[in-house]
Amino acid sequence: MNKLGIGRRDKVQQFMTITGASEKVALQALKVSDWNLEGAFDVFYSQSQVKSSADTRRLEELYNRYKDPYADMILADGISLLCNDMQVDPQDIVMLVLSWHMKAATMCEFSKQEFIGGLQSLGIDSLEKLREKLPFMRSEMKDEHKFREIYNFAFSWAKEKGQKSLALDTAIGMWQLLFAEKEWPLVEHWCQFLQARHNKAISRDTWSQLLEFARNVDPALTNYDAEGAWPYLIDEFVEYLTENSIVQIGQMSDWSQKG
Repeated sequence: MNKLGIGRRDKVQQFMTITGASEKVALQALKVSDWNLEGAFDVFYSQSQVKSSADTRRLEELYNRYKDPYADMILADGISLLCNDMQVDPQDIVMLVLSWHMKAATMCEFSKQEFIGGLQSLGIDSLEKLREKLPFMRSEMKDEHKFREIYNFAFSWAKEKGQKSLALDTAIGMWQLLFAEKEWPLVEHWCQFLQARHNKAISRDTWSQLLEFARNVDPALTNYDAEGAWPYLIDEFVEYLTENSIVQIGQMSDWSQKG
């Protein structure tokens, strides 16, 4: 490793710290991914030997620790205990990322298949390994493609069973959580607008299109197209911003200049 430049040595050390892999494995994964750290993580965790290294018996024991006494599922109390064991707050974004890995159908619930399958996919069969994986799971929110996947997953995960739309309070909480990771300067204005003008559940279309709006329209709305195919709610939001002099279309605002 002494022949490597400082930048590459740092990546090897970071990879080894987060994954617990040897220097040889770290070098192999980084070389395959052309020294892209996120790509190297994907290579490492997608390898079948990592998945098979998770001991099924230990996973069963882990599942039984959190399983509800009256149902073959992990419910709210079990997830609270899991968070306590992981030393994370239940509202921590990492719990959303973990649920995404588990392909969980519902917030605050893990089926046995979801729990064991998700941990196997991460090569985890102990609490210690789960805690060691937390930095990696947090780093996934910085990947644009994974963020988009997690964002879209969050809609179905957070909505009530049997409902097509997401309750407004829940949607606002999720947006504040998600956009704290991928900063969007208008998120608080958006939430205030919804509470003042909408006060209804959020459709999947609005949920999906808001991410496109946040990613493609700059905060000062200089490239906003009023003739674009945005949901009516987003068009009304733009009107709300201009009516309240929060944004003057075509002019850079103070906070957008700071970005």
